[in-house]
Amino acid sequence: MVAGWSATDKVSLVLKGSQAQAAGLVVGDEVVGINDRPVTADQISDMISASHGRPVELTVLRKGNLISLRPERPQLDTTDNRYRLGFGLAGQPLGVGPAIWQSLKTTGTVSRETAAALGGLFHSKDRKNFSSSVGIVQHSAEAVHYGWASYLSILAFISLSLALFNLLPLLPLDGGHIAFSLLEGIRGRAIAREVYERVSAVGITVFLLLFIIGLSNDVGRLGGG
Repeated sequence: MVAGWSATDKVSLVLKGSQAQAAGLVVGDEVVGINDRPVTADQISDMISASHGRPVELTVLRKGNLISLRPERPQLDTTDNRYRLGFGLAGQPLGVGPAIWQSLKTTGTVSRETAAALGGLFHSKDRKNFSSSVGIVQHSAEAVHYGWASYLSILAFISLSLALFNLLPLLPLDGGHIAFSLLEGIRGRAIAREVYERVSAVGITVFLLLFIIGLSNDVGRLGGG
C-alpha cells in the first residue's frame, strides 16, 4: 500500500539533467501521446522502454494546450534493464485488496525471473544481468533519486532474490541443508560426512562463480564497458 500505486498520466517528477528535462518536460504536464500515438497512463513506461534507445517524442497537455516536446533518446536504467527518460508519474495509492494482489503478482514475477536468470548462467547473454554487492549499492543509490518508495521497493526485490538464491539445493546454502535433511529422512540414516564436504565444495564453487561474474559485470558497467 505504501510503495504500490495505480499510474496516472500526470508528471510528478523530472530528474535534473535527465533527457526528460532536456526535452522540456515539467512537473504538472499530462503525457497524452508518444511519437504521435495516443497513450494511456499504463502504456507510457512500456512504450518508452520499447524504444530501446531510439528518439522518443512526447506530446503533453499543459494548461489546456497540446505541446509536442523535443525528441530525446531514453537511457538504459540498469536497475531493471528498462529504457527511461528520467521522469515519474503521479499515482493513486492502492487499497488493501489490490495491494495484496499486486504484492503476490510481483513476488511471483520476481521468483520466476530469478529462476530464469540462474538458469541463464551458462549463456553469455544472460550472464550480463548478474550483479554483485557493488551493483546492489549502485542500483539502490539510483533508486533513491525516484523517491523513498522506489528505494524500499528495490530493497524488497533484492531481499526476495537473495532469499530465493538461498533456497537453491546446494550446500552450504539453507536449501542444500533442507534437501539433505529430506534425503536423510527418506533413507532413514545419515549421509556420510565425505558426501557433505564434496557437495559443499560444488556449492561454494558455484557461489564464487556467480560472485566473480557479477563483480566483473559491475566493474564493466562502472567503467563504461
